[in-house]
Amino acid sequence: MAAFDRLKRRPDFLRVAGTRQKSVTPGLILQARPRAAAEPEVFRVGFTVSRKVGGAVARNRARRRLRAAAAAVMPAHAAAAHDYVVIGRAATLTRPFPALIDDLCAGLRRLGLYRGDGATDNGVGRAVAGEAAPA
Repeated sequence: MAAFDRLKRRPDFLRVAGTRQKSVTPGLILQARPRAAAEPEVFRVGFTVSRKVGGAVARNRARRRLRAAAAAVMPAHAAAAHDYVVIGRAATLTRPFPALIDDLCAGLRRLGLYRGDGATDNGVGRAVAGEAAPA
C-alpha cells in the first residue's frame, strides 16, 4: 500500500492549481488545496513534469525523484486533508537528493502545512541521505 493516495485525473490537478496556493523552490514547485473533511487523515499527491525539463527519459527520471522525495517527507510532515501537486523543474534532475528533500520541506513550511516533530529541514534531508543530523 502506498504511503499516500495519488492524484491522477486532470480535473483534480486543475482544482489544486485553481487555488493559487503555491511555493516555488529551486528544485520543485509545490501547490496545495484543502479537501473536504470526508477523509480528514488522508492526503493526495500528484506529480507533473513538463517538456521544458527534457525528453521522456528526463521527465520520467524527474518524476521518480519527486516521488521518492515525497515518500520520504510527506507521510510524516504534510498536513492531512489536503491535495498536493509537486511540479518538477529543470533543476530537479541535477539537484542533490537531500536538497530536493529540503525544498519539499521548505515548500510545506511556506504554505503553512508542515507538521513538525522537532526535526529541522536539514536534519530530514541528511537522515534520508544516510548522513548524521547536525548537532
